[in-house]
Amino acid sequence: MFPFLKKLGVSPELQAYFDINERRFTYGNELEVFGPDYHIVPVTRDLWMHGNYPSTELIITSCAMEAVAYMAVNAWRHPAEARLSFIAVGLRPHPEQLRWIAKYCLKRKITLVFSNDVCGRLNDIIIAAGIREKPLRAVWHKNSVQLLLPNGSAIELTPEKLSLNVFEKAASLRSGIRTQKPGRFNTFLDQLRYENIS
Repeated sequence: MFPFLKKLGVSPELQAYFDINERRFTYGNELEVFGPDYHIVPVTRDLWMHGNYPSTELIITSCAMEAVAYMAVNAWRHPAEARLSFIAVGLRPHPEQLRWIAKYCLKRKITLVFSNDVCGRLNDIIIAAGIREKPLRAVWHKNSVQLLLPNGSAIELTPEKLSLNVFEKAASLRSGIRTQKPGRFNTFLDQLRYENIS
């Protein structure tokens, strides 16, 4: 058990659930490393995975510590007997990761837990579209995000309107994938830092 994580609001039980015996998480050959004054998250084609297999619900995050923070804040949403699995994709989702997740997640409820900023909302869209085998590219174009679809069409959204819900309506896509965002913070990890350390 790490006293810093306990101070952050991650209970010893939750640390045990995530098998946290070091402050690092493995993504194939890459590492995510977390400490009181630093957090290094890799850009990788590999995944960090944890949880029950097979599971009924898959929670996808950018990093392992965000998965831990999400559960520290939202454990009440998931009953003790829930069969959850977690995947972290790193700083930038890669098409290879999304193809693998698409095969893995058949018949699972999926929740995306990414930051509340433009990058996080864009990750929601890219990951949901990729999992549903509609890969897209995003480009910045005249103060808007242009989402280039496989059929050659494009959807342009301002940063303020950028969300998975708005994208799905514009693209006539129903992914069935949910998102969870903290109410007043950019990430659940930020929420833990603010509520327990500030």
